[in-house]
Amino acid sequence: MVESKSSVNDVILRLKKVGGQVEGLIRMIEREEECTQIITQFQAVKAALDNTFSLVLHRNLKECVSLDDSKSMEKILKLISKQ
Repeated sequence: MVESKSSVNDVILRLKKVGGQVEGLIRMIEREEECTQIITQFQAVKAALDNTFSLVLHRNLKECVSLDDSKSMEKILKLISKQ
């Protein structure tokens, strides 16, 4: 996969933010904070990770189509169908 440096940096930044959210979630659970707040944070982490996954998936599929790389596209489709 050939991505621009800014695209790679964008994904890395998003994942680092998700990591920070997960660390915050762990602290909330350790402090036994209110259940609704923990669930809200879980939802925020999941949404951020899902959005990043969608971005990466879109970029990869777009590249496979533009390169007419059916083998790579088939691999990606198999991976996402396992979810």
